[in-house]
Amino acid sequence: MRTLAIISVAATLLASQVNALTLAECKRTTHPSHGGEIRHMDLGEGRVIWLDWWSQEGTAKGFSLVDCASGETLAFRTAEENMGRRSAFDRTDDAIAVLERHQSGARVFATFGRIAADLEFIARDIEIAVRTDETCACAAAYPGLRGDKTEFVLEAAG
Repeated sequence: MRTLAIISVAATLLASQVNALTLAECKRTTHPSHGGEIRHMDLGEGRVIWLDWWSQEGTAKGFSLVDCASGETLAFRTAEENMGRRSAFDRTDDAIAVLERHQSGARVFATFGRIAADLEFIARDIEIAVRTDETCACAAAYPGLRGDKTEFVLEAAG
């Protein structure tokens, strides 16, 4: 009986590992042919980040940084060209330097408010919000931190 229980647990673990979502699977087009998410990364301690892109008539890129446990999200634009009346800019390298500085220090000091303040004169459209849905990157890297958020389900490519 005990052997049967051990085999059952092992089979369940193997099946869940086979079906586990990976960060690479999170690369996707969110707006048919002209917008999406790429380069999803696990930053450790329950945080993930990815690059958001847009390319229709104009181009833009920015980042989404998410605390998977709380759902807190810091989103900001680091580059754009031909996106309406605003002037073109690309401060992606400067924004990455800010993110790296916060990532290299103690997480307790790397609050989204502090990161946003450091990005104030670098990035545009800086927004902090709390998500009620699980993101793909959180589902891949930290599925145990979903809590009460709506579970992410990867849709089959069609």
